[in-house]
Amino acid sequence: MPDFEVVTLEPAEHVEPGEEAPTFTRPLVTDEFWEDRSLSALVGRDESEGERESEGESQNRTILVFTPMTGSFLATYLWDELAERGWDEADATVVGITTGNPYSVKRFIDDNGYPFALFADPATDVAEAYGFVHDLDGMAGVTEPRPAFVAIDADRTVEAVWVAQEWPEFPDYDDLEVTLGIDLDPDPDPDPDPDLE
Repeated sequence: MPDFEVVTLEPAEHVEPGEEAPTFTRPLVTDEFWEDRSLSALVGRDESEGERESEGESQNRTILVFTPMTGSFLATYLWDELAERGWDEADATVVGITTGNPYSVKRFIDDNGYPFALFADPATDVAEAYGFVHDLDGMAGVTEPRPAFVAIDADRTVEAVWVAQEWPEFPDYDDLEVTLGIDLDPDPDPDPDPDLE
């Protein structure tokens, strides 16, 4: 990792467990296309009536991954680690939120072969609603999300939060998976039948 001076960030007044996660609609970008998508639709809850779209989607958990602007070493290192650890096969929907327009976000996904979808949040409005936005030193008027993770349930209730307190800072991923309740082996093979041995 490149050498950087570690900077302590201002305390973040962010969403907390037990609160309702703010909903939003932004372009959701994959390696094939993008389309406007709301968080409520993603977690299976109908925005207009506050009800789940279907019983099948009602058990869905979602992990929101906030990263700095696409192309930054922080975003690249973070998504590289999540891909290597197999978060795309976790027992939850893992989706990113990053500064950038859909074109730059799609290029970022394509260039790195990431198996994740990312919301494009060019004005950092979503990051601000969640309390994760910070100003960039030496770039007047430019903001981006600090690295942060939010686990939410199908009712958009926040279950767990991790947010960077320094720049640059990465989580301890083993601890993070425990904190967020991520199961990377949701369907383990059952114990063999001893009668068959």
